[in-house]
Amino acid sequence: MGKVKKGQPCSVNGCGKPASRSISPSHEGVLLRLGLRVSRAGRRIYLCDEHYKMFKKAHKKEERLEKWRMMG
Repeated sequence: MGKVKKGQPCSVNGCGKPASRSISPSHEGVLLRLGLRVSRAGRRIYLCDEHYKMFKKAHKKEERLEKWRMMG
């Protein structure tokens, strides 16, 4: 049983909702560009549904721009 199922709270400062997903700490820069401050106590960053949706949208946009940049 993982930490999300055990009821790990969201890692975003000021959010106490239960986490639904976890992401790698290497993606912390995306969250900082969104203006979200993260308190990281372990190896992973835990996000609730609302914050994960924001992260996913921003990360997808960054990946698309990087892909275009590499194409030429």
